Amino acid sequence: MTANEDIKTLIKSYQERIETALDHWLPEAKSEPLHLHEAMRYAVLGNGKRIRPILVYASGRAFGVPCEELDGPATAIEMIHAYSLVHDDLPAMDDDDLRRGKPTCHKAFDEATAILAGDALQALAFHVLAHDTRIRVSAEQRLRMIDILAVASGSVGMAGGQAIDLAAVGKQLNLQQLENMHMHKTGALIRSCVELGALSFQGVEQRRMDQFADYARCIGLAFQIRDDILDIEGDTEVIGKTQGSDIARNKPTYPNLLGLDGAHKAAQDLHRHALTSIADFDERADVLRWLADYVITREK
Repeated sequence: MTANEDIKTLIKSYQERIETALDHWLPEAKSEPLHLHEAMRYAVLGNGKRIRPILVYASGRAFGVPCEELDGPATAIEMIHAYSLVHDDLPAMDDDDLRRGKPTCHKAFDEATAILAGDALQALAFHVLAHDTRIRVSAEQRLRMIDILAVASGSVGMAGGQAIDLAAVGKQLNLQQLENMHMHKTGALIRSCVELGALSFQGVEQRRMDQFADYARCIGLAFQIRDDILDIEGDTEVIGKTQGSDIARNKPTYPNLLGLDGAHKAAQDLHRHALTSIADFDERADVLRWLADYVITREK
């Protein structure tokens, strides 16, 4: 077995682990209110790439943090991500019918239930971070974790990025404006993944946090560039959402500004920078290196 195969096995174990953790924290489908809880579980469980929780596990691994101490932060991150997808897909936002290869939450249930499911998932994420007894850091460090996720989710993070995105439809952005939008919409939450993983290690040094933040900035932008490329080159059945939907909505993208070749090159440059950021970490950071490779080569 090659080292790459070993990492793929580890990634699969993380995916299985987060699925179990999510199932543990989500309300049971048979508990009241039934329809809401069914919608929450529908939105979260099954068929996700789980890149964000994997980043939490991989970042914690670089510091030797046991997986059980990372389950809570990984769960909280994925719940925030799932809530954002439910709301992004709504008719008032991106108006998508397909997500992760199945009908979007508002299509499978109804629009009001989808809104409430997103609201409830957001609240539950912070409950998990506040109450998971397996997080073994000081109260001050746990509070910092909660604060990081709150900021990354709000108006100066993911929600703000979505607002910029909606306002930019049909407009021509320059490269700096496009990067700023995605640093908020996608990058803020990805950065919080590696920060929460690192903060699961008591007494983590700030210089290490800065290195991880630089790594996360690079792979966050590379991830978005790859998304834009897949909107052109991908297949609906593979990527799990409607191919060409960004073009149809006249949304600003990296291929529009840089061309396809330029977008590919930009992603590769960010990939190299990401690897440089964590070059002085030992082999425990190899999963982070593998993820940087995956981000620019993924097909969905």
